[in-house]
Amino acid sequence: MTTNISTEQEVFTGTDGRFQADEKRLINCAQVDVNQLMPIKYQWAWEHYLNGCANHWMPTEVPMNRDVETWKSGRLTDDERRVIMWNLGFFSTAESLVGNNLVLAIFKHVTNAECRQYLLRQAFEEAVHTHTFLYVVETLGLNESEIFNMYREIPTIAKKDAFEMELTAEVLDPDFVTETFEGRQTFLKNLIGYYVIMEGVFFYSGFVMMLSFHRRNLMTGIGEQFQYILRDETIHLNFGVDLINGIKSENPELWTSEFQEAMIERVRTAVELEIEYAESCLPRGVLGLNAALFRDYVQHVADRRLQRIGLPIQYGSSNPFPWMSETIDLSKEKNFFETRVTEYQAGGSLSWD
Repeated sequence: MTTNISTEQEVFTGTDGRFQADEKRLINCAQVDVNQLMPIKYQWAWEHYLNGCANHWMPTEVPMNRDVETWKSGRLTDDERRVIMWNLGFFSTAESLVGNNLVLAIFKHVTNAECRQYLLRQAFEEAVHTHTFLYVVETLGLNESEIFNMYREIPTIAKKDAFEMELTAEVLDPDFVTETFEGRQTFLKNLIGYYVIMEGVFFYSGFVMMLSFHRRNLMTGIGEQFQYILRDETIHLNFGVDLINGIKSENPELWTSEFQEAMIERVRTAVELEIEYAESCLPRGVLGLNAALFRDYVQHVADRRLQRIGLPIQYGSSNPFPWMSETIDLSKEKNFFETRVTEYQAGGSLSWD
């Protein structure tokens, strides 16, 4: 497509001389389109934005008194304390990596206004999540330097973070563009790494571990916050899947068999890194959890992610934690919002995966 502005203006107008929604594209649209929110073409993006706004929360709204009492009481074993600290260490850095990639790469190259509107909302939510981990660390009186340096010092966390950096390195290059076939395919690869792997696979063993405390009525303040984060992340994943599938639909030439095989291999690598992390975090098993269960769970989650972007399942593993499905399906959580001053809106209308 030509980059001549006058030509773009001619192309992106209808018989009445005004901008037409049909001319919108998810990537590589004319610059004039970036700020043209109305008329909306991708209604799914706007719905995700509205759902995100309806789910607003802040960590400081969640009381932590019982968590502090439990943490200082000695009720938790050393293994249980390590699970909490390691997951705080992983999530605190991972959310920063997610936010940086979102703001510095994805937002720049997505050229649709309604998608950008959602990305702005998601960027704020990533900041809230980072705030959450800082709030928990400060409230429990943990060593901030220890928690926030685990991504350098714990080998299995460092491996996951290094893989995340590799997934995003190409599109963070200031000279990266999506105007070529290679550039568009690289951007699609980044989105799959970002949404399917980072948001859709790497976070979920941590969610199981942290929410297992909540199921036992332990560390309920942290558990409530992780439920809110899980709710946010589910919408992030749903948006990412829609964006990936939308770009595939508009650019079918990118979806080559070689590319599909490469994406499957990336997911398989991520699965092994996540399982390795679970094994090192749970060397003896706690909370009714063990590394073998996490292998099945991570493989199950990965299969679901692959299916949603049109790739074949790889494992066929069953879900050993069926209660996680109920946790994600918030319409079944009757008391989920009891501690909130303001109840979330439209919770029962959302669709979860």
